[in-house]
Amino acid sequence: MGFNFQVEIGSLIVGGFSSISGLRIQTAVESRREGGVNTHEHRLPGPTSYTDLVLRRGMSDMDNLWSWYQQVIAGRFSRYDGTVHLMDRTGAFLKQWHFRSAYPIAWEGPEFDTASNQVLFQSLTLAHDGIFEA
Repeated sequence: MGFNFQVEIGSLIVGGFSSISGLRIQTAVESRREGGVNTHEHRLPGPTSYTDLVLRRGMSDMDNLWSWYQQVIAGRFSRYDGTVHLMDRTGAFLKQWHFRSAYPIAWEGPEFDTASNQVLFQSLTLAHDGIFEA
């Protein structure tokens, strides 16, 4: 097996990947001074942001991801929920992370290999509205 992650978008496994980054959530901290008490500052949680998911060194025998990105370029696209599945060497699922309302924003590749009938690409970047562990 040449990958350790599978990505599911909608209810379809769209490919295997050897590297995925961007599983990061960060909440901003806002400081507020209490009126009349200048020596004390309250630190409160602000907005939460999510970094883009970058799927690297992907392999798939479908062109769904390419077609999806072409729809974004054309200005008519759909957002989809999805899941990143971490797999062990035997192919068993170990852990998963769900992402909401994603769409592709960058694509790099492909690297052509005449010995394979599968599409190999370097990276696909997805913007999304949140990640949560399952």
